[in-house]
Amino acid sequence: MVDADLRLATVADARDVARLLHAFNAEFDTPTPRAEVLAERLATLVERDDTFAVVAGSPPNAVALVTLRPNVWAGTVALLDELYVEPDARGAGIGARVLALVAEEAARRGATGLEVEVDEPDVDAQRFYDREGLPLADATTGQRAFVVRRSL
Repeated sequence: MVDADLRLATVADARDVARLLHAFNAEFDTPTPRAEVLAERLATLVERDDTFAVVAGSPPNAVALVTLRPNVWAGTVALLDELYVEPDARGAGIGARVLALVAEEAARRGATGLEVEVDEPDVDAQRFYDREGLPLADATTGQRAFVVRRSL
């Protein structure tokens, strides 16, 4: 893949982004709406200033989805909702390049921090994020960070 194949997604990419997000959840046995439902949602979301997606490949074989939110401590924080690389494309550095563009675009949009949720059993993702400068523990204190949630 050349860097020209790494770019911000547009409304025209909604189906490809939805296909990849659906594949991500299916690969990890996570409930997911149909790709068509995701595509409809994405077509609206990527037009907003607080949501963006990055795609890589032609046709896309990697995706990142990011939402921005206000934060009293940091001003604006970017949450990497999803980062997925199709299995056949893994190991070539695509994920790192996607993450680099995510960080660049989030900063351009005013974010001062980037957050990522990682499931405890997903040690491959933990190693990837640690290698890319997103450690699971504070470098100074060694304290681990947790995200907790409740459905409403």
